[in-house]
Amino acid sequence: MAEGTLTSMIRKMVFKAEPYLPQVPKPKKKISLQTKLLWCGVALLIYMVMGQTPLFGATAPEFDFLAFARVIFASQQGTLIELGIGPIVTAGLLMQLLRGSDILKFDFKKPEERGIFQTATKMVTYIVIVAESIVYAVAVYGGATTEPFVLYVIIGQLMAASIIIMFLDELIQKGWGLGSGISLFIMAGVAQQILWSLFSPLPAGDGGMIGIIPYTIESLIGSGDLGNVLFRSNQLPSIFGLCLTAGIILILVFTQGMKIEIPIVSTKYRGFQAVYPIKLMYVSNIPVILASALTANAVFVFQMIWSNFNPRNNNFFVNFIAQFDPTSPSTPIGGIIYYVTPPRGLDVAALDPMRGVGYVLFMIGIVVVFGKLWVELGGLSPKSAAQNLLDADVQIPGFRRSNKPVEALLNKYIPSVTIIGSCILGLLAGVSDVLGVFGSGIGILLMVDIMINYYTQLVREQVEVVMPRLGAILGRK
Repeated sequence: MAEGTLTSMIRKMVFKAEPYLPQVPKPKKKISLQTKLLWCGVALLIYMVMGQTPLFGATAPEFDFLAFARVIFASQQGTLIELGIGPIVTAGLLMQLLRGSDILKFDFKKPEERGIFQTATKMVTYIVIVAESIVYAVAVYGGATTEPFVLYVIIGQLMAASIIIMFLDELIQKGWGLGSGISLFIMAGVAQQILWSLFSPLPAGDGGMIGIIPYTIESLIGSGDLGNVLFRSNQLPSIFGLCLTAGIILILVFTQGMKIEIPIVSTKYRGFQAVYPIKLMYVSNIPVILASALTANAVFVFQMIWSNFNPRNNNFFVNFIAQFDPTSPSTPIGGIIYYVTPPRGLDVAALDPMRGVGYVLFMIGIVVVFGKLWVELGGLSPKSAAQNLLDADVQIPGFRRSNKPVEALLNKYIPSVTIIGSCILGLLAGVSDVLGVFGSGIGILLMVDIMINYYTQLVREQVEVVMPRLGAILGRK
């Protein structure tokens, strides 16, 4: 009763608020692939310009509270994209979890129901933008800002920039671009980090250049120590890191193609046969995102607690949870937080191997937990998958057109691939972070997944140009 009441209340709120919500209109006619790519380029250019525009009136904080979430949120400290896509991701995950757990009941087979849900998500995004902007500005910049007016200006900039990002994402999702703005911004951010690690000519702490390619050339010309090129200290890019990054990408591409194919036939169109793929990476990267977001939020909260109540590491109870280096407050040196944050780089991991092992095991465990949770709440369970097949007017040859037999068949595979896939993702993310891949472990995982999705969409766009009917079927699937 309460669930239905909540859904009805949200519908009424959407009907009243929708006329006043600014919307990006859908294109009135089919947009060509070239035009879509152009709009993606425009949105990405605006986003990157905002990433180079500093917040007016903000002074650099002592340490970065969102350092562990920068890749996920595609954000940059001290700029207009300080919060990045964080509010959009937070609101979207919240609404999906509410729907997946049946607290909110919307029938996505009906376009009007899907539209109501999207509008409700947009309303929640506005609320999250306001809340996050105020909390972050007060917590991070409030101490260094003596004048309330300056703090209000910072809050206003964070809100305005987050709303612009939301519209850029909506522009691409409404059909003007390809894919989603969120995916595009994350992929661009990770690619930027990788290119920086490869080609940056700026000086590094070891006397050479940051980029591994110019540093290697510099070492060869100057007869430098090739050992430093292979393994560099201070978390700087190295040949080992480059090879590791390439290896992780190849593993991810290979595992993304592994799947179990279940034959299906249409009950509506005679002769139509296809397969229902259950990928090894069935849960995609969502569990890794949730695990990383949880860790980032934990670090953020305990950094705040430590800086206010235990800056000298002399509080027994706080020390059990978190200890940070007073000379470098973003570096954990003890407590639970020390073992759930990665020792980035071989030189750092070698100082305390147990921390590296503990972090990898922690990532595997928490990704498996979130993987199983997401399958249940995200509508990916055997029961939900069986219902989706029946709703799509298809059936599995040799099985009655009923939920129970199909669910029993899917139950043989989905729980297993969920655990195995989550273990692989957790292992790759953990090892990548410890050994120091370019762009971070979670960044590489996200970038590869997004690039594969974009490749699939490009193929679909080309198919729609040549064979519109087949493209429409692929789009529905």
